[in-house]
Amino acid sequence: MPAWRHRARCVSEPLFAGLSAFPLTPMREDGVDEEAFVGIVKRLAAVGVDSIGALGSTGSYAYLSRAERARVARFAVEHAAGVPVIVGVGALRTSQVLALVDDAEAAGAAGLLLPAMSYQPLTDDDVLGLFRAVTEHTGLPVIVYDNPGTTHTTLSLDLYARLAQLPGIVSFKIPGVPCDPAGARQRVAQIRSVLPGHVTVGVSGDSCAAAGLNAGCETWYSVVGGMLPKVTLAIVRAAQAGRGDAAQALADRLAPLWKLFEDHGSLRVVAAVAERLGFAPDGCLPLPLRGLTADERERVTAVVARLGLAG
Repeated sequence: MPAWRHRARCVSEPLFAGLSAFPLTPMREDGVDEEAFVGIVKRLAAVGVDSIGALGSTGSYAYLSRAERARVARFAVEHAAGVPVIVGVGALRTSQVLALVDDAEAAGAAGLLLPAMSYQPLTDDDVLGLFRAVTEHTGLPVIVYDNPGTTHTTLSLDLYARLAQLPGIVSFKIPGVPCDPAGARQRVAQIRSVLPGHVTVGVSGDSCAAAGLNAGCETWYSVVGGMLPKVTLAIVRAAQAGRGDAAQALADRLAPLWKLFEDHGSLRVVAAVAERLGFAPDGCLPLPLRGLTADERERVTAVVARLGLAG
């Protein structure tokens, strides 16, 4: 049995912790820009991120065919230099999800990121049935991806508790927490109260991630970490070392970037950063998604330069 499968059932240490960097999947007119994607993955591995989250929302998973997703998963694992790769397997139908799980396993993924995507509204039992089907189908560890902004499915704390009882569920990727320390601690404590001890809590919502880490989240599932891993990793390492004030100060310094995220959405901003820094071709988002206007791109360029993020 592979080591990661043994660890997935082990309650003594979290399987995924620290910085989980979520890279773009750059596109060209004829499909995925595989060379650009490989370059981004290699850069993340060289910087020393703790895991790589391929085919998350930043990776535009919902816009790609099964074949494209299988290739992206394979390239991510092949070029991650041993860094664990989490592969997103979200789809509208359970049968499609299970096929994607098989592809992720074949690629050598260390874990799965599963959102409850919907067109028709999903009930709690619908969601539970999906996750049960996946955990019965695979020995890979599963991260519950709670992202109501894109999936249109809201997971309650009661549903968190029910999902966490399934074998193979190892972590929850939660929506952003409040940015104020007291609010962040309260929210993380609420979530912790319904989860068993071996299931970790990972924060997203990059602008308040430092608050989440300081409130006890083990992982930062990060959009910005997929393109600007050095500064993101510095925040994580400070929080892990118990230097919460330093972590928050590093995050506060990025306020102009968080403002761009607020104004334009993290995906479009990160795509613009990737294009400006030469890590992706212009127009790297999958249509019908369009990138920022020329004026908005100039604003992104100015923020990246002012904050010294190009390195």
